[in-house]
Amino acid sequence: MGVHVPATPQGSPMKDRLNLPSVLVLNSCGITCAGDEKEIAAFCAHVSELDLSDNKLEDWHEVSKIVSNVPQLEFLNLSSNPLNLSVLERTCAGSFSGVRKLVLNNSKASWETVHTILQELPDLEELFLCLNDYETVSCPSICCHSLKLLHITDNNLQDWTEIRKLGVMFPSLDTLVLANNHLNAIKEPDDSLARLFPNLRSISLHKSGLQSWEDIDKLNSFPKLEEVRLLGIPLLQPYTTEERRKLVIARLPSVSKLNGSVVTDGEREDSERFFIRYYVDVPQEEVPFRYHELITKYGKLEPLAEVDLRPQSSARVEVHYNDQVEEMSIRLDQTVAELKKQLKTLVQLPTSNMLLYYFDHEAPFGPEEMKYSSRALHSFGIRDGDKIYVESKTK
Repeated sequence: MGVHVPATPQGSPMKDRLNLPSVLVLNSCGITCAGDEKEIAAFCAHVSELDLSDNKLEDWHEVSKIVSNVPQLEFLNLSSNPLNLSVLERTCAGSFSGVRKLVLNNSKASWETVHTILQELPDLEELFLCLNDYETVSCPSICCHSLKLLHITDNNLQDWTEIRKLGVMFPSLDTLVLANNHLNAIKEPDDSLARLFPNLRSISLHKSGLQSWEDIDKLNSFPKLEEVRLLGIPLLQPYTTEERRKLVIARLPSVSKLNGSVVTDGEREDSERFFIRYYVDVPQEEVPFRYHELITKYGKLEPLAEVDLRPQSSARVEVHYNDQVEEMSIRLDQTVAELKKQLKTLVQLPTSNMLLYYFDHEAPFGPEEMKYSSRALHSFGIRDGDKIYVESKTK
């Protein structure tokens, strides 16, 4: 089945005027070949984005026939087509020369195919190579200076020696998405990292295999790095959610966005102070270098005092009645009506005939009548040592 454009009556003026929208989605249509190239050219003159994902295209020549008849094309999605079954020749790739964004996810495109594309697409800015079962990276003979964004998630690139090749291939890279690759470590001298990725602004290492804080510190070597994604890595699993974010922020002073959330100036200061306190009692030989940098900035901070802000659940009060005083513990989550029931036996009065007054032993004013039966005791601010006066209504 090819790309099909509905026929119009011969000589119909509609065919001269009708154009498909600039964004054309033909995913999961069972397309195997180009079909009538004249019809593609007639109807796709203004198409700039074409989605052919999840079809049955297996011949690059057929893809070339389609693309060569879409002159304004800038975005092309060929994901989940079995294009690994054919070889991409440079003459075919030349028909893609205007494409700026190319998606080859789950196409199992070989590195040889990728190299051919890079040679023939001089303006390529974004490339998606996810789910292609890559275990290694193959460098072309020439590098691609135009590429700014590379998505290469869900492959099996575990060794840094493979990742570093991407820096050689794409020296202008701004965004590198490496999620779900199980990268085990960043093994590169700091000065070399700066040369490999001089323009990298954003990196995603979601669900990588990083297990060392030294790997996180290595990210500081990218001179323009501003955004990092680090969820789901083994290193951070033992820490609480608060510890994860604050410890990472404190170690990455230039990063302004972490895991998609902006790092404000206030959050950075809180995180850096938290970092100092976190390591304050750690032996000097185990303290990270960043700790000493932050000590220079803030000084040595004492651990924060632990303050229990939970409301008091009970209080020991003096109950005054009939010239007698009884000390007792009362629950503060109960209501005035429930307190009356608790006092009924003690003061020998029915609850309906009972008046209660609360006296704060530290307050300058007199007793407060507890007149509302449904009011909770904790709302009075009752504390240990306060007094409850009980009187009879018929006194």
